[in-house]
Amino acid sequence: MVLEGLGSSLRYTLRKIVNASHIDKNLIKEVVRDIQRALLQADVNVKLALELTREVERRALSEKPPAGMSSREHVIKIIGEELVNILGEPKAIKLQKQTIMMVGLYGQGKTTTAGKLARYLQKKGLSVGLVATDIHRPAAYDQLSQIAKSINVPIYGDPDEKKASKIVKQALKKLKGVDVIIIDTSGRHSLESDLIDEIKEVAKIAKPDESILVLDSTIGQQAGPQAKAFHDAVGINGIIFTKLDGTAKGGGALSAVSEIGASVIFIGTGEHLDDLEKFEPQRFVSRLLGMGDIQTLLEKAQEVMDEGKAEETAKKMLSGRFNLKDMRDQMEMLTQMGPLKKLMGMIPGFPADLSQDDLTETQKRLKTFEVIMDSMTNEELENPKLIKSSRISRISRGSGTDAKDVRTLLKQYNMSKKAIKGLAGNRKMRRKLMKQLQAGDFGA
Repeated sequence: MVLEGLGSSLRYTLRKIVNASHIDKNLIKEVVRDIQRALLQADVNVKLALELTREVERRALSEKPPAGMSSREHVIKIIGEELVNILGEPKAIKLQKQTIMMVGLYGQGKTTTAGKLARYLQKKGLSVGLVATDIHRPAAYDQLSQIAKSINVPIYGDPDEKKASKIVKQALKKLKGVDVIIIDTSGRHSLESDLIDEIKEVAKIAKPDESILVLDSTIGQQAGPQAKAFHDAVGINGIIFTKLDGTAKGGGALSAVSEIGASVIFIGTGEHLDDLEKFEPQRFVSRLLGMGDIQTLLEKAQEVMDEGKAEETAKKMLSGRFNLKDMRDQMEMLTQMGPLKKLMGMIPGFPADLSQDDLTETQKRLKTFEVIMDSMTNEELENPKLIKSSRISRISRGSGTDAKDVRTLLKQYNMSKKAIKGLAGNRKMRRKLMKQLQAGDFGA
C-alpha cells in the first residue's frame, strides 16, 4: 500500500479513539502526539506537522459534533479533513486532444511514467503517440520504443539527431493524427542551465497544453525546492510522483509540493505500466485511515467488468443494498483487478496494512468464502439474515469447512455491509458518484 508506515500509524491512533470509553482532553492530547509522531516519521515538515495537529486539537476540543454524529466519529472526521487540507487541491488531466511535455531530472522515472500516462489515456479511449527527445541518454529511445510497442502506440524519435527541437518538429507532423502527443524530454543529474534552455526550446515548438514534472518521492522534502525550480524555469501544470508505494519519505514529498501550491495529478504505485493512479487527497486519506476507497475501486472494476454490470454494482453499493451475492461478485472482480495487496485498502471493512503472511492467509480465506457461498441457496445469498445455527451446520457440511469458517464469512459480510451503508449515508459523496454513473464516467 502507498505510505504503508504512515497509514499503519494513523490507523492505530484511530483505534484508540474508537475503543475509548469517552472522548476527553487527555485523549485528544494523546492522539495529537501520536499523529505528530506519525507525520514526522513520514518525513512531513515539522512546521506543517505542528500546524496540522494544533488545528486538530483546537477543533476537537471546541467544535460540537453535528446532529447524528458521535464524538468519536467527529474527531475522526476532523483528522481526515485536516490531512486532506495539507495535500492541496486535486487536479485532473483533461481527456481531450492535446500535447503533454514531461520534464524531470535523471533517475526520477520520467520515461516509464510517460508510458504509464500513455497507457492511462489509452484506457480512457484516446489515441496516443510518444516522442523521444532525450538526446543525451543513449538508452532513452530504445526504452521508450519498447514501452510504445508493449502498449501498441506509435512513437517518433531519431537516435542520430542531436537537437531535441528538430525531433519535436518532425514528431508533430508524423503524429498529427493522434489525440494526445506525449513528449519525453531530456533529464540531467541536476537543474543545469543547458537542460533548462533545451526544455524551453522544445516547449516553444511544441506549445504543450500540459507541462508535467515527474518526481521521485524518495527525495522527500527536497521535492518542494525541485518543483519550484522547474516551475520558475519552464512553468509546470502538474506533478506525478513515482515510487510512492515503497518509501518512508512519501509524506514529505507530497506535503512539500502542496505547500508551494503545485498540484499532484498522479502517483506511481508500482513497476507495471498500469500502476498509475489519479491523486485525489480525499480518497488518498480515506485509504490511509483504513476507511476504504469505493470510488477508485469502482474505476478499476469498470476496466475489467461489463459496463452495465459495473453500473448495477455501483448503484447497489450507493443505495446501501448489499447481500452475499454482491459480496461474491465483488470477490470475483478482485481476481481480475490486479494484486490483492493494492486493492484491500480500497474495500470497506477489509484491513489495508497486510503483511505478506497476512496476505497469503487472506487469499486462502477468500477461496474458503467462495466455496462456502457455493454451498448456499439463492435465498440465503439474497437474505443472509436467514442463516442461523442449523443452516450454518448444513452449509459447513456441504462445503467441507468448519462452522466457524461460515461464521467468519458472515462477520466479514456484516462489516462490509456496515461500511457500505456508511458510504450510502454520505449524501455529498453519493450524489457525486451517482452523477458520474449517470454520465457514464467513473474517471477523469
